[in-house]
Amino acid sequence: MKEIGGYIELDTYHLPMLHEGAVALNCGRNALAYLLKAREIKRLWIPKFICNSVTDVCEREGVPYTLYSIGLDFKPVGDIQLGEGEWLYFVNYYSQFSNDQIATYIKQYERVIVDNAQSYFQPPIPHVDTIYTCRKYFGVADGAFLYTDARLDEPLKQDESFERMHFLLGRFERTASEFYSEYTANNKLFANEPIKRMSKLTENLLHGIDYKRIREIREQNYLYLHRSLSGINGLTLSKTPGTFMYPLLLKNGAEIRKRLQQEKIYIPTLWPDVFDWCGEDEVEYQMAKNILPLPIDQRYREEDMKDVISAVMDNKY
Repeated sequence: MKEIGGYIELDTYHLPMLHEGAVALNCGRNALAYLLKAREIKRLWIPKFICNSVTDVCEREGVPYTLYSIGLDFKPVGDIQLGEGEWLYFVNYYSQFSNDQIATYIKQYERVIVDNAQSYFQPPIPHVDTIYTCRKYFGVADGAFLYTDARLDEPLKQDESFERMHFLLGRFERTASEFYSEYTANNKLFANEPIKRMSKLTENLLHGIDYKRIREIREQNYLYLHRSLSGINGLTLSKTPGTFMYPLLLKNGAEIRKRLQQEKIYIPTLWPDVFDWCGEDEVEYQMAKNILPLPIDQRYREEDMKDVISAVMDNKY
């Protein structure tokens, strides 16, 4: 019987939600796990420039994988030959690939999974398996969307998120450093989580977001950084503004990251696992070490971008 009365809980939001028609799951890892099972994938070709969450899912699901190389333009390089039942995992790094560009790889390889974890606002290509994750863009503890024509023939339990919200609520009222350990613990939690439907709490929060405003802010911040930093950037970025972070490649990026941290500008090393499976002479190793993913998200305005630029320029030598 429905409870009536008592204290009021979090409001229910009703704004349109981006990716409304996709399969709503508990995390990006399990969006991939869903596909590995539903597609009966025999082997997955994965870029070396990736975190171990992807390879861990393959190992957990008993699916062999092969690592392939990418260039400084983030494009696959080398000889990729898909056998029967084998699929290519294509990462849209920093929103650098348009759908037209991605379509050329789909035409070439046919069996392609597109990872749009860093391109939340880019629509999927029809009938192409595409993964989106929510935590990189919004203040939620979990959540992912999967576009696919395949369906997993098993009932999925719905996830619950209320016990994971403490670090987000704390970060809202205090500082990131106070709750960083909880944040990292939440990230690790998903390594062993089964495939579940997205929680009611996460879905509700996603219905309360002004997506148009957030996209505009992120794109404005990206373009502002690009106008000031493209001249020193070791990457040639596309003219289409990215909406995740601004990737700045500098020869001494790792050193600058440490200096910026002392100024309370926190720049992550997004794929530290690359150091384990790549040599120092490989492109991916240097990219993981020296790319500075500068924040451009909806919390920041032009004045903040000026501070970031100033800090980078002051510390780049």
